[in-house]
Amino acid sequence: MAFDTFDEGINYGGVRSKNEIRTLICYLFASIGKPMDKNTVVEVIQNKGLANYFETSSCFDDLIHHKNIELVDFDSKTYYLTDNGKMVATQLESTLPLSVKEKAYTCALQLLEQRRIEKENAVTITRTDKGYNVNCRISGGDVDLVSIDIYAPDSKQAKLIKKNFHKNPGLLYKVIMASITQNEDMIDDSLSELKKEIQRKKRANSGQSADK
Repeated sequence: MAFDTFDEGINYGGVRSKNEIRTLICYLFASIGKPMDKNTVVEVIQNKGLANYFETSSCFDDLIHHKNIELVDFDSKTYYLTDNGKMVATQLESTLPLSVKEKAYTCALQLLEQRRIEKENAVTITRTDKGYNVNCRISGGDVDLVSIDIYAPDSKQAKLIKKNFHKNPGLLYKVIMASITQNEDMIDDSLSELKKEIQRKKRANSGQSADK
């Protein structure tokens, strides 16, 4: 297959033709089975080094032009796969390497789950005279289960609080409820989960340091 795209940012085994990129996008929509916005699709493919960022963005627009994908929600800017797009995914999916499909699918699920968490558990950062106020809300659907304000001395600390909260908002809820109810079993479970979370972070940081 002829390579007709820029290869900057592509890892070994990535796709290097426009047809492959368009097929990969259709495959993602078909395998995930739900509407997605353009930024999510491009980020999934680019983050894993499966294709060049600009080429992926251009191929997404091509699919819109040829009515392989269409806008389904104007407010959220999400698209769905049309019958033409499903045909592309079905007929050409086999042309994509299995490793590429697996990486794209796994990354898409993780990214969609993270964005769901961020949407349902909002964080608002407000600058004050003395620093920053970080409001973290844990949603229970129609009501907020928890709404807590945390002081941060600077923007960097405020963003770190937001990042860590979104990693596991359920853990914060457990810790707060364990403290308020003084339930020993809940306290033990919360501390155990918190310790595991810290250990996972240390292992991840160690892995990143080893890669450098």
